[in-house]
Amino acid sequence: MVDLAVMIIAVAVVVLVGYLVPTILQVKRTVGQSERLLIRLNHELPGMLKEVKGTNENIRALTDQARVGVDRATIFLNAVGDVGQTVNQIHQTVRGRGGTVLVGLTSLLAGIKAVTSTVKHRVHKEPKEKKEDLPNGD
Repeated sequence: MVDLAVMIIAVAVVVLVGYLVPTILQVKRTVGQSERLLIRLNHELPGMLKEVKGTNENIRALTDQARVGVDRATIFLNAVGDVGQTVNQIHQTVRGRGGTVLVGLTSLLAGIKAVTSTVKHRVHKEPKEKKEDLPNGD
């Protein structure tokens, strides 16, 4: 019976080794691939980090330039707003004075019309009066 037990244990060990060998070989391949991956990462990672750092510096420079541009645009737009307010004030002033000037001009024209009307009226009356003053009536 001991021989049978030893045989069963021997068969179990052979079966166990049969299952473990492929697993160990797969682990060996996986470790080899991992090692190659780490070597590749160690080789490529410094270059990638330099590129990321350069990109980061470019983004910072662009951000600074954008900030300066926005500041300049703000100053420009404020100046344009001030010019717009000045134009509006001048427009309001001209509109207010324009009304006064228009009233003055209308009054002046009315005065000129009255003067011309009076002068015409007198010019037309004077010859009649002069004819009446003449003894012959001519």
